[in-house]
Amino acid sequence: MIADDQHLVRQGFRSMLDRLPSMEVVAEAGTAGEAVVQYARHRPDILLMDLRFPDRCGVEAIRAIREQFLIARIIVLTTYDGDEDVYQALQAGAKAYLLKDVTLEELVDCIEKVHRGQTFVPPLIAAKLAERTASPQLTDRELEVLRRIVAGRSNKEIAADLNITEGTVKSHVNRVLEKLGVHDRTQAATTALKRGLVRE
Repeated sequence: MIADDQHLVRQGFRSMLDRLPSMEVVAEAGTAGEAVVQYARHRPDILLMDLRFPDRCGVEAIRAIREQFLIARIIVLTTYDGDEDVYQALQAGAKAYLLKDVTLEELVDCIEKVHRGQTFVPPLIAAKLAERTASPQLTDRELEVLRRIVAGRSNKEIAADLNITEGTVKSHVNRVLEKLGVHDRTQAATTALKRGLVRE
C-alpha cells in the first residue's frame, strides 16, 4: 500500500512496483486519516508512508496503525531527512526509513527485508539518528520557545504568549542555543527547521 499526499508520486511508485511479478499495490491513500482506514481495510504486507499530509503528520498515522496492528510493517518514504523526523518515525514503529530519491533496486531490497521482519536504515539516515540520540533533548517548554523563535517572536512577545517573565524566556533561549550548539536566534531557527524540530 502507498500513502502519499501527491497523486503523481503514488502513481509513479505504483507503476514501478506493479511491474514486478512479486509485488502488487493493493491500495493507496492521499491523507494520513485515509491511510489508517485503508490499512485496516486491506491489511497490506507493507505500507510505504510519507510523513507530510494536509490533515495530520505521518508519524501520528504510523502510531495509530501500530496501535491497532502491532505487526504492521511500515516503510517511511519521504523527502524529509531531518534527524528529528527519522527519530520520531522509528519511535512510532516504522521498520525502515528511505528518501524518495531511492533507486527501484534499493526500494525493492528494503521492501523484501522489512517483509522478512528486518529493519532497514541506510547509513546516511543511521548517522542522522545517531546524531539525534547523542544531542541533548529539548524540554517541552524549550520547544515552545524555539517554535516562537522560528516564528520571529521577541522575548517580550514570547513571555506574553507563554505567560512567563522575560527573564525566564531569556534563560530558556540560552538553554535552547546551548543544546542546539548554536550562537544566536537565527542559527537556532535554521537548525530547528533543518533538523525537523519545528515546521514552518
